[in-house]
Amino acid sequence: MPQDFVFSSESVAEGHPDKVSDYISDSVLDACLEQDPQSRVACETLVKSNVVTLAGEITTRASLDYEKIVRQAIREIGYVNDDDVFHADKVFINLNITQQSPDIAQGVDAKKAKNKDTAEQGAGDQGIMFGYACDETHEKMPAAIMFSHLIGRKIAEIRHAGRQAKWLRPDCKSQVSIKYKNGKAVEITAVVISTQHTADVNRKLIEKFMIEKVIKKVLPKRLLTKNTQFLVNPTGNFVIGGPQGDAGLTGRKIIVDTYGGWGRHGGGAFSGKDPSKVDRSAAYMTRWVAKNIVAAGLASRAELQVAYAIGHPEPVSITVDTFGTGKVEESIIEKAVAEVFSFKPANIVTQLKLKRPIYRSTTNYGHFGKDDLPWEQENKATALKRAVSKLSK
Repeated sequence: MPQDFVFSSESVAEGHPDKVSDYISDSVLDACLEQDPQSRVACETLVKSNVVTLAGEITTRASLDYEKIVRQAIREIGYVNDDDVFHADKVFINLNITQQSPDIAQGVDAKKAKNKDTAEQGAGDQGIMFGYACDETHEKMPAAIMFSHLIGRKIAEIRHAGRQAKWLRPDCKSQVSIKYKNGKAVEITAVVISTQHTADVNRKLIEKFMIEKVIKKVLPKRLLTKNTQFLVNPTGNFVIGGPQGDAGLTGRKIIVDTYGGWGRHGGGAFSGKDPSKVDRSAAYMTRWVAKNIVAAGLASRAELQVAYAIGHPEPVSITVDTFGTGKVEESIIEKAVAEVFSFKPANIVTQLKLKRPIYRSTTNYGHFGKDDLPWEQENKATALKRAVSKLSK
C-alpha cells in the first residue's frame, strides 16, 4: 500500500437485513450453548418481507423453542412498530433444520490420540483464517472500520433510548473515509450515514442531528476539518428498509465483521457457527494473537494467517506478517507465538472459553474491538516479550 492514500470502510446496524439474519443465527447458537455447551450448530437465516427461514444443521441436547427465539431477537433489534412489514409478532417462520452430518462429526469429535491420554479434536472444516491488529486506535483496530462502528453504535444507543429521535428506525449504514500521509491518518475526508426513518421527518433535521449529535460526538475532532464531507441520507429518503426493502442472509457482512477490508479475510462467515468451526474460533484466535503482538510492542501492525484441514487437530501452517513494522525478525515472532499459544481447535476453545452463550454480543458493530470479549484481552503480551527475548539470544 502507498504511503499517501484515502481508505474507506463501512459498518451496518443491527436492523440491516443481513445483520438481522446474523443476530437470529447467533441467538439460536446461544440458546443451544446455554443448555448444552457441546452443541454443534451451523444455523443460517434468510429474511425477506414478513418471512424468516432457518436452515442448517444442529446437534444438541437443548430443548429449543425456535419461534420464541426468532421473535425475541427481532424484538430486541427493534422491529416492533405498527407499520413494520417485518414485525417481531407477525413474521412467518419456516424451519429446515437437520442434525450435523456424521461424516463431518467423525473428523471433528474428540478422540483418543495415539500414545496420549488427552482427547484430540479435529478442525470443523478446512480453510484459512486471518487475524489483524494495529496501533491506530485504542482498540488496536484500523481507524476507518472502528470509526464506522462507533457511528453505528451511537445511532443505535439513541434509537433504543427512544427520547431524542423517535423518528429513527432500525436499518442503518455508516461509512468513513480517511486520508493518510506517510502511512499516518491525518484527516477524515468523508462520512456517509444512511439511516432509516419515519415518513414524517424532514431530511434537513436528520442531517443536522446526525452531524451534531452523532458524528461530532464520536469521531476525533483532530481528524474532522473544514474539508470533511458529510453525506447524510444522500438519496433523500429512507423510509422502506430492513427485510421489507431487501433480503438478508447470514454471513454476508464478513468485511464489516472483521477489519473493514484493511486486514485480510479467509472467506468464512462467523455467525450461527459453534466454536468447533474454525472459520469462527480460529479467526478469533488469530485476532487475539495479533493484538498481543502489537500490545507487546513487537510490531505496529501484525497479521496472522493459519490454515486447517478438516478433522486434523494441528494447523497445516501459521504465518506472521508485520508489514515491515516488526522490532525483531518475523521468524522469531512466529516461534514465540508457537511457544505461547496453542492453535489446536480444542485448545482454542479452552483458552478463550468459547463454549458459552456469548455470541449475540459479537454480532453487531464488529466481532473485534470490543474490550469485554475474550479474544480482545492483551493478557499474553508479557509472555510473548519473554519468549522473543529468549529466542533472540
